[in-house]
Amino acid sequence: MVSARRKALEKLWRGNCTVKAWQEVEDPITHVTQSKEVTLYENLMCKLSHKTLTSASSTGGPAIIAEQIKLSLGNEYEIPAGCKIIVTQDKVTEQYTRSGKPGIFMDHQEIVLDLFKEYA
Repeated sequence: MVSARRKALEKLWRGNCTVKAWQEVEDPITHVTQSKEVTLYENLMCKLSHKTLTSASSTGGPAIIAEQIKLSLGNEYEIPAGCKIIVTQDKVTEQYTRSGKPGIFMDHQEIVLDLFKEYA
């Protein structure tokens, strides 16, 4: 059963995501094991948020500006490190990878993302 708090959070989630990982898979006919991309989850409701981080330089040089990308979704999903997360929100689709340990809360989890380059 989904709590009232979770239902309220889901009203703010306007995106969906697909989670893929590179795994060893055995062919059921030939019994040969090969590495391939496997879809772990599809069409999960989520919310992608961006936060600009600015750090002042102590050496008098220019300030460093970075962006933190965070994904909020249900806490019942285990998202492995290094997986590919394809997020579509506001008609924009982008590929990310999980960069940090998720923050687990009572009704959701928050995962810090990086832009996906390649599987590690």
